[in-house]
Amino acid sequence: MSAIYAWLRRHPTLVDSVLAAVIGLFALGNIAGHPWPELEITLLLVIPVAIRRRVPATAFAITLVAGLWQLAFGQPTGADVAILVMLYTVAAYRPRSHSVPALIACMIGGALAVAVWSPSPPGVRLIVQFLIGGVLFGGSSVIAWVFGDSMRYRRGYYAALEDRAARLEAERDAQAKVAAAAERARIARELHDVIAHHVSVMVVQADGAGYALRSDPDTAQAALAAIASTGRQALTEMRRLLGVLRTSGDRAGLAPVPGLGELRELLDQARAAGLAVTYTLTGTPRELPEGVELAAYRVVQESLTNTRKHAGLAATAAVTLRYEPDGLTIEVTDDGLAGPPADGAGHGLAGMRERIGMYGGTVEAGPLPGGGFGVVARLPCLRARAAAAWPGAMAGGTASPDGAAGLPAGPAGPARLTAGAAGLTAGAAGLTAGAAGLAAGAAGAGGPAAEPAARTGGAA
Repeated sequence: MSAIYAWLRRHPTLVDSVLAAVIGLFALGNIAGHPWPELEITLLLVIPVAIRRRVPATAFAITLVAGLWQLAFGQPTGADVAILVMLYTVAAYRPRSHSVPALIACMIGGALAVAVWSPSPPGVRLIVQFLIGGVLFGGSSVIAWVFGDSMRYRRGYYAALEDRAARLEAERDAQAKVAAAAERARIARELHDVIAHHVSVMVVQADGAGYALRSDPDTAQAALAAIASTGRQALTEMRRLLGVLRTSGDRAGLAPVPGLGELRELLDQARAAGLAVTYTLTGTPRELPEGVELAAYRVVQESLTNTRKHAGLAATAAVTLRYEPDGLTIEVTDDGLAGPPADGAGHGLAGMRERIGMYGGTVEAGPLPGGGFGVVARLPCLRARAAAAWPGAMAGGTASPDGAAGLPAGPAGPARLTAGAAGLTAGAAGLTAGAAGLAAGAAGAGGPAAEPAARTGGAA
């Protein structure tokens, strides 16, 4: 049946023409008895029915003229039902400013029909005839108008529903596009952080291994091992990142999202690549939301990467975390010769600002007055929960080159530090004085007194 209804909706003129022919059949008896003017009146009544949906008001006007002609020269026929059909059509397809006058015209026409076609002497019989004629003509006109007006209302209601559905679908598509764009931007930031950091470490280690390959095979082997370890870390993080694009839902082998608890590995990796880094912690560490910790971790990672890329060979870096009552401040500074390029290219600083901005924080980055470059990020500690203790935390904020302040040093940390620093120093410069300086910096990792040695003699 739905196919039949669809076909009928696609051919309205054909349907209306059949309806006009059926109405015309009701007047055949009158036409046979009085060909003129019944034939002409009948044609004026039924022809507008065939075009009623194209020009409702014009078609109704034609039938109204035909009805007046019939009142003057003809007799009532079955084709008069066309006037009711046209009143329904006007009420269904035109606003009430058109349909209400049409209803009034039909009511007046009905009263005239009773007066013309039912003449009676004054009295009770005349009143009865007018009542019957009023119910017959007036009531049918009101019913036709009500049906048409309700159809117009329903049609408008369905059109509004369809328009709303179309708008909701368009909004859903637009939101999907915005979400996809945001996801692409997030993936671009993550890929930039992961690749830029790990690849820069691998390049430095590879250069050191190349220099030390013949003179110090052990150091070269240690550098190659560091390259392999860094590459595996990069692959793990990229596998975790790109795992969101999987459709199978298999996430069993994905690594956890890095946070502030992984800063020790990050700083050890930077020192193994030849960058002298000190770490300072102030305030009482507390557990933060995963997204906030990831943003803070990425700020430190990107800042150290920029220091290796732009600050020069002898630069040192200082990382400071300050836990405040209403937030967390991350400060990374270096004493290098230059900072990141300010031309806006790449995702580094822009990615930092986007990450921190998502949590209501701010990022300030720029050259320092005494030379070097600094990045200061402030994060509000949303839904922060005070931690009972953080292993190795020192409330006094003591600076330590090996991360002893607030970050527990693992058993392999000193060995990785000494091997990586010696490999980089021997490979990059080949100078025993530089190696001795970095070794002295590593040996004095237990307190602030070793920091000058690390800054002056550690970086190659």
